[in-house]
Amino acid sequence: MKDVVISGTGLYRPPHTITNEELVASYNAYADLQNQQHAAAIAAGERQALVHSSVEFIEKASGIQQRYVIAKEGVLDPRRMKPHFDPRPDDQISLMAEIAVDAAAKALAAAQVEAGEIDAVYCAAANMQRAYPAMACEIQAALGAGGFGFDMNVACSSATFAIEQATNAVRTGSAQRVLIVNPEITSAHLEWRDRDCHFIFGDVCTAVIVEAADTARSSDRWQVLGTRLATKFSNNIRNNAGFLNRCEDTDPDARDKTFMQEGRKVFKEVVPMAAAHIEGHLAALGHSPAQVRRYWLHQANLGMNQLIIKRLVAGEVGDDLAPIILSEYANTASAGSIIAFHHHHGDLVAGDLGVICSFGAGYSVGSVIVRKQ
Repeated sequence: MKDVVISGTGLYRPPHTITNEELVASYNAYADLQNQQHAAAIAAGERQALVHSSVEFIEKASGIQQRYVIAKEGVLDPRRMKPHFDPRPDDQISLMAEIAVDAAAKALAAAQVEAGEIDAVYCAAANMQRAYPAMACEIQAALGAGGFGFDMNVACSSATFAIEQATNAVRTGSAQRVLIVNPEITSAHLEWRDRDCHFIFGDVCTAVIVEAADTARSSDRWQVLGTRLATKFSNNIRNNAGFLNRCEDTDPDARDKTFMQEGRKVFKEVVPMAAAHIEGHLAALGHSPAQVRRYWLHQANLGMNQLIIKRLVAGEVGDDLAPIILSEYANTASAGSIIAFHHHHGDLVAGDLGVICSFGAGYSVGSVIVRKQ
């Protein structure tokens, strides 16, 4: 079986930022409007008044300071509280494909690969813009890639799950070079009207080239030593939006049609699951957590990442061991661990061991153990 490497990554970063201060001002204006509109019901005890958010609350709860978004004005409009995207005709490239092509072009350049040399495209993200035709097929056509493409969704673990599929395809010879794209337009499924989660997500797209080691041209190659995936059903992170909604005669704007989570339960249950998964995967390959030079973890919550690393490695947990990009990007669903890898791997040297790991709804956990060549 062929040796497999990650030979290039790419990143699309949207043009707009929303700071915590901007977000709090918008949310608090929305809360005031709602409390005024429902003042009688609140006074009668029939409805709870909305409580203001704060910068301090957001940063203590998450470590997030800002986020990137594709469309800003609608999010900050207290009478709208969601982005505004112009509809596009079917003969125009879709928004998700457009940002994926941007990230893919950068990954291809980093790997020194032409689009026509790609023979598989995986679009792996927490949400797809449409059911069909597959976003991967549109991205494949826009790039001029060959072979085949398909979409896959494992929520925040989509990128690492896709890396395993790509690695297996290359190892078995069904593909020579695979492009993975993770277009995350999370602003469209975040509930900006919910104080407990309105600060969590940001938009972005990452791309990864996975290919056979013997034909890789890039000098920045990371051998994939092993991949491991796990899932365990949980309702603690859920989004009920889907094609059956129109048949249920329910409100399409109901709260359950956007991102929902039981944050404390997720924290309590996912931290030990992720730490045990990483430790077990390393042990199966003959390594210990202390031998890992760097961990690139899913970027959901600062405290969660710190606690996972503390369970694995004794001593102080710092950005050198487990880089955090949350403060700038916020939670970017499946793209988070790839952003961390993209920005924070250039200083490692040949032989260094690293772990890319993502975790999220499902529950799902995916880990990729790599070595710098």
